[in-house]
Amino acid sequence: RAWFSCHFFRAVLLVSRMDNPGAASSRPQITHVIFDLDGLLLDTESLYTLCTQKILDRYGKTYDWPLKTRVMGRKPLDAAGFIVDALELPISAEEFHTELYSLLGELFPDAEMMPGGKALIKHFHTCGIPLAVATSSATSSYELKVSKKMDTFSCFGHTVCSDDPDVKHGKPAPDIYFVAASRFASIPKSNTNVLVFEDAPNGVAAAKAAGMTCVMVPDRRTDPEKCKQADKVLSSLELLDLTEWGLPPLK
Repeated sequence: RAWFSCHFFRAVLLVSRMDNPGAASSRPQITHVIFDLDGLLLDTESLYTLCTQKILDRYGKTYDWPLKTRVMGRKPLDAAGFIVDALELPISAEEFHTELYSLLGELFPDAEMMPGGKALIKHFHTCGIPLAVATSSATSSYELKVSKKMDTFSCFGHTVCSDDPDVKHGKPAPDIYFVAASRFASIPKSNTNVLVFEDAPNGVAAAKAAGMTCVMVPDRRTDPEKCKQADKVLSSLELLDLTEWGLPPLK
């Protein structure tokens, strides 16, 4: 019944647009959806902050928000190098990365879902909308993060991680979104038909550079100026109006 309702809604919407072209939404028709992971679906950003600060305490340094927002979305080793350079730490990026992920590995499996994420994923899956994850996490970290949540993450057709050999450059470069779109079983007619959900400015920049449509759910501390590139900015996934994108509403 849920499947029928989803497809009936989309059929009615299509007929409505054909009959009333002047009233058609300026939004592109969405056919595929890609989600970021950290800070968007899973509350892992607080874990990154906690463990990073634990390392920095030894050097009398602070992992403040301005620095964190420049790090979010980068590949893990790139992020480690950025922190080491920015704070002039007397260790290598590799040493920082190794210690950080040793601490994080114990915490990742118990990371909580962000509000609205699970319901949205299940709804898209029920409606037959192709889903993917495009995450700056390495494969090993991704597997730890979702290990206790496979009832939700099994809804995704595929996942692209930062250590994928086809992802040459991390966010804000568009590589990961190009790769994610190319691996759908049914390839999108246009990248504008792909709706991306992101939380970080680097991720939004990557999605837009790939020519995709992007909804941003930023941390409340994010500078509004860094959110302007997104097509829509929300304080929570729970506030998303799917009909605005030509998608069946949540029941």
